[in-house]
Amino acid sequence: MSTNKERATQLVARGRETSERARSWVERTILWQVWERLLENEFVDRSVALASKAFVSFFPTIIVLAAFAPSSVRESIYETLARRVGFEGSSLQTFRTAFRSSDDIRRATGLLGLAFTFFYINSFTTALSRVYMKAWRRPKPGRVTAYAIGVTWLVGIMVYFVLIGAMRSILGNGPETAAFALVALIGAVGLWWLTPWLMLQRQVRLRVLATTALITGVAQTFYGASASIWMPRTLRNNQEQFGFFGVALSLVTWLSGAAIIIVVGACAGPVIAEDRGILGRLVRGTGRDDVLVPNAVPSLPAPLRPAGLADAIGLGAATRGDET
Repeated sequence: MSTNKERATQLVARGRETSERARSWVERTILWQVWERLLENEFVDRSVALASKAFVSFFPTIIVLAAFAPSSVRESIYETLARRVGFEGSSLQTFRTAFRSSDDIRRATGLLGLAFTFFYINSFTTALSRVYMKAWRRPKPGRVTAYAIGVTWLVGIMVYFVLIGAMRSILGNGPETAAFALVALIGAVGLWWLTPWLMLQRQVRLRVLATTALITGVAQTFYGASASIWMPRTLRNNQEQFGFFGVALSLVTWLSGAAIIIVVGACAGPVIAEDRGILGRLVRGTGRDDVLVPNAVPSLPAPLRPAGLADAIGLGAATRGDET
């Protein structure tokens, strides 16, 4: 009888030991470290905030700026956004109306309103900057710097929309479609390479941001392509049930998915760049251990306590080294 008990005790002990070893191995993997960084950065709460800012700030700003642009530029912006989101049918007509009512928008906005638009976009770019700053554990930028970053990024994203729209009209049909897809992919990677570099105030080396660029750019490209499959049904169902509000609801749904991709790419970047293994050395470059540019402000310390699931929605107790 005692022998059976001893065997059972040994089996339990071995099971616990195996479980601890497996857990220790998992926690040393890159994927687990990325997951911990996501929890630390409240990725669900951060994604929802970014999507909502995009809906109430980014899209209205783009529509206003497009109204003051030449018609060819306005059409390129409209075409890029409509195809990326997956609008079609009556919802596409609703979206088109927002861009074709440019005369009314110009009269309602005026030059003073256009000037204030550049401050309005700061609401979105501040949320976007916060994603990268917190993922890299960087100190907050000054208010003046934040406005300058917002205006610069807005100009860049407008140029990106125009160029992609122009390339689509040139290469978007027939055998050239594959060439356009490659150009669009390269453009997306480039956009999400320069975006974190700008949002991080150019204090993180451009090379080490390549991981974030690849993850975000490739994922956003395929996500945008997939929208033509699932978004039409989502739009149709929401529009039948909620009318015009259903179009807005569908847009928020799409933006939420895009925001999650941005947050995941932002959090994966520093984890991979700081890795002590071969992957980190490849990202940083041969013989380089630094991820910041020379004379950059030091990063903030890691949280005192490990993040938990509650942190994903901003309700956790994980704190930084300078908090009690």
